[in-house]
Amino acid sequence: MIKIFKTFGGYTEIPAIEKGCWINVTQPTQEEIQRLFDEFKLPADIVTDCLDIDERPRVEFDDIWSLVIMRIPVQNDNNGVPFHTIPLGVFMNKDFTLTLCLKDNEILPVEKPSPFREYYREITDDINFILRLFLRSGSVYLKYLKQINQQTSMIEQDLEKSIKNRELNKLLKMEKCLVYFITSIKANEIVLAKLRNSKKITTEINEDLLEDAMIENKQALEMSQIYSDIQSGMMDAFASVISNNLNVVMKQLTLISIILMIPTLIASIFGMNVPNYMENSYWALPSILVVSLLLSIFGVLLFRKKHWF
Repeated sequence: MIKIFKTFGGYTEIPAIEKGCWINVTQPTQEEIQRLFDEFKLPADIVTDCLDIDERPRVEFDDIWSLVIMRIPVQNDNNGVPFHTIPLGVFMNKDFTLTLCLKDNEILPVEKPSPFREYYREITDDINFILRLFLRSGSVYLKYLKQINQQTSMIEQDLEKSIKNRELNKLLKMEKCLVYFITSIKANEIVLAKLRNSKKITTEINEDLLEDAMIENKQALEMSQIYSDIQSGMMDAFASVISNNLNVVMKQLTLISIILMIPTLIASIFGMNVPNYMENSYWALPSILVVSLLLSIFGVLLFRKKHWF
């Protein structure tokens, strides 16, 4: 989907490009990608890089254009991993600024593309626009990290009484999310450092915004690392818990087998085709049943006394 706005922030949508406009491209089709080449004159390698799901964040400055690629978090339900990261490209030249992303996201959503509506003012500085994207990205990272922590707590409760690997696999997918986040946030941190060292930031507002974005990004990185360390230790611990739970079940089944073996042994002895002095007794069968029951009860009480049951 391609939407063209008069200025940054997505306040006024216009039908065609004009000087200083902002073009937001999300989930482009083949026809829209071709339009990027023909109408907007974007270099083919830049479009390919922005639509490459494995593209690394970077900054490029040319004589007539500039490019910033960051990695942003998105929700994902296809392969069981709830969150992962994708690239978001910001292409700038003297005529327009274009944002390009291969999936819908919370940074620049399709239906409500502006991440700056809460400020109730237009953004006219492209560097200020990029820094606000980084700041918004850090906030979304923190939001998803809290959701990962909540899901991990629910999985932890199930793992305490589980003897299967299903919950452990869920925990592994949470760990994958954190690995994606840590890698992407570190790369975004490098991009922010390059922007700080460049001569593009000339106003005090942008300097303050850059500082806020770096703080938000650093907080997201530290939280991701803390959650990742906790989950790594948790996976090792719960792997032992699952093994211990299985051992407990096997022990209980073994004890039940021993208890059932007592009446089976007695029945086997008296069922042999040899004289046992009780063939003609009226109380033979009831006596054998009572003795078997008493010995079984005695075995259960003995195991309970030793805390095996």
